[in-house]
Amino acid sequence: MTAEPITRQDVDPAGSTPGAAPSIAHGAPAAASGGPGVLARYEEWVRSAPGSPAVIDGEHRWSYAELDAAADALAAALAHRVRPGDLVGVCLDRSAALVVTAVALARIGAVYLPLGPRPGERRITAVTEDLGVVCLIGDPAVLPDRQADVELVELPLSGAGANAAASVVAAFAPVAPGARTAVPGTLYAVLTSGSTGRPKAVAVADPALTALLDWYRAQTGLAPGDRQSLLIGVAFDPHLMELWGGLTSGAALVPAPDEVRWDPAALTGWWREAGVTVTVAATPMVEPLLDRPWPQDLPVRHLVVGGDRMRRRPGPDVTATVHNAYGPAEATVVTTTHAMRADDPDVHSAAAPPIGTPIAGVSVAVTDADGAVVARGEDGELRVGGSCLALGYLDPELTARRFTAPPAALAELGRMYRTGDRVRMAADGAIEFLGRLDDQVKISGVRIEPAEVEAAFEQDPAVRSAVVTAPRDAEGRARLVAHVLPAAGAAPSPEVLLAAVRAWLPEQAVPSTVEVVDAFPLDANGKVDRAVLRERAEEARAHAATGAALPEDASADELLVLTTVRDLIGRPDIALDDNFSDAGGTSILVARLLEVLERETRVHLRAPELLRQPDLRAIAAVIERRRTATATAGA
Repeated sequence: MTAEPITRQDVDPAGSTPGAAPSIAHGAPAAASGGPGVLARYEEWVRSAPGSPAVIDGEHRWSYAELDAAADALAAALAHRVRPGDLVGVCLDRSAALVVTAVALARIGAVYLPLGPRPGERRITAVTEDLGVVCLIGDPAVLPDRQADVELVELPLSGAGANAAASVVAAFAPVAPGARTAVPGTLYAVLTSGSTGRPKAVAVADPALTALLDWYRAQTGLAPGDRQSLLIGVAFDPHLMELWGGLTSGAALVPAPDEVRWDPAALTGWWREAGVTVTVAATPMVEPLLDRPWPQDLPVRHLVVGGDRMRRRPGPDVTATVHNAYGPAEATVVTTTHAMRADDPDVHSAAAPPIGTPIAGVSVAVTDADGAVVARGEDGELRVGGSCLALGYLDPELTARRFTAPPAALAELGRMYRTGDRVRMAADGAIEFLGRLDDQVKISGVRIEPAEVEAAFEQDPAVRSAVVTAPRDAEGRARLVAHVLPAAGAAPSPEVLLAAVRAWLPEQAVPSTVEVVDAFPLDANGKVDRAVLRERAEEARAHAATGAALPEDASADELLVLTTVRDLIGRPDIALDDNFSDAGGTSILVARLLEVLERETRVHLRAPELLRQPDLRAIAAVIERRRTATATAGA
């Protein structure tokens, strides 16, 4: 994707003098509104190319005609209970069933609310208490108990495919009194982390997604004959760009098996075997790939990366165009991008790439705390406006706080979204991401509000109060640490507390460490001093690492696994008989662990193989067996 052009009046005429121009930039003009929307563009391909593949999942294929017939059947099954504007929670994984559901809900006019295949009972409870969710669609085996006793309607959805559920139902329950409903005109809604401790829902209309897809097709050339991956987690809003990007281009969608998502070697192998030509991936998933030689036989020509700060550029051996994309859910997935190619003059630069310039239809400004535009080269808050903006939150008060009047120089926009991100705009209009202005932090590409994590711990009667901090390692990666003050007379263990919050929080929001404290340090204003807590966590980790004992009888492989896991999770107390997941290991950390183990031992393990081992000693034993088998075969 080529960076969007900056108009002459936006560029600092001096070329290098910070402050000579305001930090305002505009993307190219968006296509005129009023054209066919997302569903209509998909239906054009159903009419013009009914036999073309719409979904390819291993040996299973669905043509556009077959996909549409399945969507019609599902819409008919739901039509008597689901009306236009109703919120429908979708608890499906990447599969043809998910694609059919998205099309069917769009055809009904219902609001698609993706929750992921296993959102957890407590999270579902919070969502259904706060939002007027008419029904949940998912595998009856994983829907929470709260929904199990209500009316279940079996749905005509295919169970074929790597991630597909064998059966799918719609679970209908009465809408909670006072629950918020969707804003009129909403096409889909997605959850983001909420500062109140409850997830908040962002409502996006068809024109905003249509404008994004216009840009996406123009930048990637996505067209019939292409294969677009379905790789992003379903609860993460970029999956809407994947799904509808393919369907509105006449391309085939290719759902990724879950086991390839965090294993660099498996992912590139799957891209090759599945013939993926255009793909979207989370930054933590891609960076390990860029540390390896790039396979020269990959069909991937465009790789859109986002969700977290990108710390390195692709090397000259990377045959795909890599787009470093930035955008909050409140501005419809992508607002700025920076394209990188093998023949770029700065391909060998060690500097982190910028998040680029605005895409078509988007305007951005960098402002100070009072909302005044700062000069280029100065730090400030990024504000976004234009065709990308969501309708707002399902909470009108929250919408009023975050979607505000623009600076005077951009009055024609009507409103802009305050991202809370600290950035700097260079003289040429390119934007550098510097971090968050508030307590919010990104873990594995997902925005996390510490307050939401704190609220999860405080559900436990043994917890009086919790404070969550996010210390960073030497490479700038954050990890969550929960500091827990017990209730009077209680003595909760960190392990029990972690097990409890896993049912409430998404994986990325589960802290790697829980520290039980006697009291919280306070600042001069009597507030909890989070900086002191963060420093203490860092000091404790460094001290524990210095004094952490290593078993004297451990083998070299056991020591490698143990020390690597301790470093990745940030817990020097982890022992060889600990289970990786129970100790705080996540899917992101699996990828990093696999990378280190392969680099140091020349043994390649797959993520599922590692995760099913009962403890770290067993992981080391697998490495030893694999090495012995390889040596024997080569003898």
